[in-house]
Amino acid sequence: MNPWVLSYEGFDPASEGLREALCTLGNGRFATRGATPDGELRTPGTYVAGCYDRLDSTVAGRTVTNEDLVNLPDWLPVTFAAPGSGWFRPERAELLDYRQELDMRQGILHRSLRWRDEAGRVTLVRQRRLVSMADPRLAALETTFTAESWSGPLRVRATLDGRVTNSGVARYRELRGDHLTGHDTGDRDGLAWLTATTRSSRITVALACRTDSPVREVIREGDRITTHHVLDLARGEPATLTKTVALVTSRDYAVHDARSAAIRAVCGAPRFDELLARHVAAWERLWRDARLEVADPELAQLVHLHIFHLLQTLSPHTADLDVGVPARGLHGEAYRGHVFWDELFVLPWLNLRFPEISLGLLRYRWRRLPEARAAARDAGYDGAMFPWQSGSDGREETQTLHLNPASGRWLPDSSHLQRHIGLAIAYNVWQYYLATGFMPPWCAELLIDIARFFASLAVLDPASGRYEIRGVMGPDEYHERYPGASSPGLANNAYTNIMTVWLLSRARDTLDLLPEPTASEQERTRWDDITRRMRVDFHDDVISQFTGYPDLLELDWTRYRGVRRLDRALEADGDDVNRYKAAKQADTLMLCYLLTSDELMEILHRLGHPATPDLIPRMIGYYLDRTSHGSTLSAVVHAWILSRTDRTRSWQYFAEALISDINDIQHGTTAEGIHLGAMAGTLDLLQRCYLGLELHPDGLHLNPLLPDRLGVLSMPIRYRGHQLFIDADHRQARINGVESLTFSSEPFARRQGETIMTSTGDLGRRITYHRVRLGLTVDQVAERADMSPGYLQYLEERPGTPTAETMYRLAGALETTVDDLLGGGVDRPPGRGRAKAAPTLESMDPDECLKLIEPGGIGRVAFNGSHGPTVLPVNYRLHHGFIVFRTAPGGPMDQDLRTGLEGVEIKIGFEVDRIDDAQREGWSVLIQGPAHHISPDELSEVTESDVTPWAGGERQLYIRIVPHQITGRRIHHL
Repeated sequence: MNPWVLSYEGFDPASEGLREALCTLGNGRFATRGATPDGELRTPGTYVAGCYDRLDSTVAGRTVTNEDLVNLPDWLPVTFAAPGSGWFRPERAELLDYRQELDMRQGILHRSLRWRDEAGRVTLVRQRRLVSMADPRLAALETTFTAESWSGPLRVRATLDGRVTNSGVARYRELRGDHLTGHDTGDRDGLAWLTATTRSSRITVALACRTDSPVREVIREGDRITTHHVLDLARGEPATLTKTVALVTSRDYAVHDARSAAIRAVCGAPRFDELLARHVAAWERLWRDARLEVADPELAQLVHLHIFHLLQTLSPHTADLDVGVPARGLHGEAYRGHVFWDELFVLPWLNLRFPEISLGLLRYRWRRLPEARAAARDAGYDGAMFPWQSGSDGREETQTLHLNPASGRWLPDSSHLQRHIGLAIAYNVWQYYLATGFMPPWCAELLIDIARFFASLAVLDPASGRYEIRGVMGPDEYHERYPGASSPGLANNAYTNIMTVWLLSRARDTLDLLPEPTASEQERTRWDDITRRMRVDFHDDVISQFTGYPDLLELDWTRYRGVRRLDRALEADGDDVNRYKAAKQADTLMLCYLLTSDELMEILHRLGHPATPDLIPRMIGYYLDRTSHGSTLSAVVHAWILSRTDRTRSWQYFAEALISDINDIQHGTTAEGIHLGAMAGTLDLLQRCYLGLELHPDGLHLNPLLPDRLGVLSMPIRYRGHQLFIDADHRQARINGVESLTFSSEPFARRQGETIMTSTGDLGRRITYHRVRLGLTVDQVAERADMSPGYLQYLEERPGTPTAETMYRLAGALETTVDDLLGGGVDRPPGRGRAKAAPTLESMDPDECLKLIEPGGIGRVAFNGSHGPTVLPVNYRLHHGFIVFRTAPGGPMDQDLRTGLEGVEIKIGFEVDRIDDAQREGWSVLIQGPAHHISPDELSEVTESDVTPWAGGERQLYIRIVPHQITGRRIHHL
C-alpha cells in the first residue's frame, strides 16, 4: 500500500458522508468537503475559519440561540452530458469503474470514473481538485474527458450554488440553518460570481469563478449561477475543463469589498498547472517540518492522514487569523464549529513544529480576555472565566438544550459548567513557554487572569480548613449534578481542584518571568495557601472523582456492554447516568495525562496527602473499569496513561484512536466532521508519550519506551530555536544522528544552553554530491556513518544542525573531509585576513552606486521569509534603472515576496558587493524598494534584460525591484 494515499474503490452512496469528511481539502483558512461535484446524495460543505452566524430557533416550546460555523456557497458543482443523454449523476449512472484517491503528500483529491451512457458510449472522466495551500483564497477543479468509443460534443455545466444551509448534522435539523441571505450573482468576460451575507453577523461572502472553456450560456437564478460549455470530443483524445474559484469574505484583511476582491483574485490566478505546482511546493515545505515517520506502511498512512487533516485546519495561514481550534476541524458541522478544549491535545504537537501557529491560537483566547473577564465579573468572580464552547466573540456558546437521538427528547444541557476549559488554556500557555522559551507578556496576562478566576472559585471551608470548588463539571461530562438535585454542579471535582493547584504554582512562576510584578503579595500568599489546603477526596485508596462519588451506584455493565453513550441509553430507558459510577471519558485520570507521576505526587504531598507511586496504577484500574469511552479522546488518554504499566493495552487504545475516524467507530459521527483533538492526540502520543519527550524549564528530557509493534520512529522538532532530529527504535535513540542513547531507567536530557552546530547552509547539496559520486544509497551512507537513514535524508533535504561528531562520521562515510562538507577551500567566504593600516570607510552617492552594479552579476535579496529573516543570492541585471532577476514560480522566494493582495508589494533589500582579499579593499551597495512580480502582460519589458540564473531550472518568473533608496560604502586604505 501507498502510505501517502487514501483510496476508495467504487461509488457507495451509503458511505459518501464519511468519504466527504476524510477527503476534505483545506489550507487553514477555508476547507471544502470531499463531496462529488455531480452527485445527488451529497453533503457539500465549504467553511471559512472564524465565519460564524447566530440564529434563533424554537424547540421544545423554547427559543434557543445557536451560533454556527456557516456552510458557505458550494463552488464544486460540475456535471456533464453526452448528446441525447441527461446530466451525469453517479447514483443513476452505469459506472464501469470508479475510484477516488486522496494524495496526502501533495494535497490533491483525484477521482476517475468510466461511464456508459444510454446510447452505449463510454467516457473516461478524470478529476483533480485542490484548495490552494500557496494562495489561501484559491481552489480549483480540473476535469479531463476522454471519449473512448465515440466522438462528438459534450455539454458541461458549472455552478456556484448559494442554496446551501447548515443541515449536515441530523440531530440539528430542527434548528434553523439558513444562515445566508441577500444573494446576488453576476458575470462578465467569462467570469461568474456569487455573493451572500450571513443573517446576523453580516459577513459578506463572495465566490468568483473562471472556467478555461468558452461560455455558451449563463443562467442566473438569484442564489445560483450556472455557466454552460461545450467540449468537442474526438475519440481517444482528452479534453479538459478547469474551474478556478476565489473565495473572499468581508472578514479578510485589506479587503474593500468581497466581490471585487474575489474577482481580482480569480483574474490573477495562474492556470491550473502553475497553481498546482505552487500548491504542491507549499505542501512539500509543510511536510518537511511536519514529518513523523514510522516503519509500518499501514500505520504510516494513518499518521499521515492525521497530520494532513490537522494542517488543513491549522496551517501557517491560520497563524495570522483570529480563530481557535474547532473540535471537528473545518470538515463538517458537528459541534457547530465551536472551540472547546481540543487545543489541549493539538498545541503540544504544534509547539514543536509550528510554534507560530500555536501562538496565533493562543492569541485567539487572549483577544477574548475582556469577554472572559466580564463573564467572571457577572458571575461574582475575579479574573477571567472562559466559556466551554467559544465561537466568534468569546461569549458562552454552549447549548441550553440538546437532543437525545435515542429518545427523541430535548433535554437541559449544563455542560457550560465545565470551568476546566480555563485550566486547559493556561496549560497550553505554559507548554508553549516550555517549548519555545518565550513568554509574551500577553500570554502571561492570560495565564495569570485565569489563575485569579480559579483562586476566587476556591472558597475556604472553616469546618475542614480546606478550600473547595463547587458548582462545576469535570471532563467526564456524564455527571452534571447529584442524583435528585434541583440544580446542576458538583463539588470538588478532583481534576479541577488538583489542576487549580498546578495552575496557581505556574502563575507564581510566570510572575517571576515578568519585569514588574502584576500581583500583590497578599494575592500571592493566598495562592500559596490554596496550593497547600485544596480539598481532594479519597475512597477505596483512590482519588475520588468528586465529593459524594463513593455514594453512587455501580452500573450493570453487562447490560450495557459496548454502549459508548450511556447517558443517551440510560435516559431513553427512563434512567439517569448521574446515579452511577460511570464515565464517558477520563476525568480523574486526566491528571495522569497532563502531569507526570512526579508532578502529581508532589502536589498531593504539598496538600498533605502522602501518596506512593502505586496510587496511579490503582486509579487507572479503578476508573478504566468504569469508563464507556463515549468520546474519541478517551482512547488517546488511556493509551497514554497505560504506556508505562500495560504496554499491550496502551497499544490497543492507541490503535483504536488511530482508526477512530477512518473506520468511524462512533457510528456516523465522522461524516459530521473529523475529531481533530483525537487525531492530534495520536501524533502527540508518538511524540511525547512513547518517545518520552518531556519539556521542563531546565531543558528537554528524552526517556523512550516504544511499543513492540512500533518499530522505528523518526521526526524533526523545533525546540527553543534549535532544529533537532530524533529517531528511535527498541534499542536506542539518536538526536541529530549521533546523540546515542541506550535505553535504561535514566532519561536523557538536553539542557538549555548546550551547544550544537548552527545551520550549515548548503550541507545537504554537498552530502548528496559525494553520495552520488560514490554510487551509494542513503541507507548505505547511513550504515557507514552509524546514523539513521531518516536523519541523513533529513540533512540532504533541508538545513540541519548536526553536531561535530556527526560531521566527522559523515566525512568518513563519504570519503571526504569535514572542511569540504562545510564548504571549505574555494567555498570559503572572502575577507578572512586582517585589515591593512589606516583603513577608511566612506559613503558613495547613488550615481556611483549604480555605476558599480551596472554590469550585473550576483546580488543578494533580503526579505522577511516564512521562516524568519532570509538572504538569498540571485543573478541580476540593471535594466532601465531597475533591478531584474528570475526565480521559480511557486518557489519559496515567489511565495515569500507576495503579500497576497492586489497592488500591495513587499519592500525588500538588495545588496551587491565586491571584495579584494589581496588589497583588503571593497565596496557594497544596498538598494531598498518594492518587489514587483512581472505579469504576462509586462513580460516583454524585461525579457530583453537577458538575466540568466546560474541555478538553472524552470525559473520563468521575473521580479523587478524599483529602487526607492540607494546607499553604498567603500573601504580603502592609504
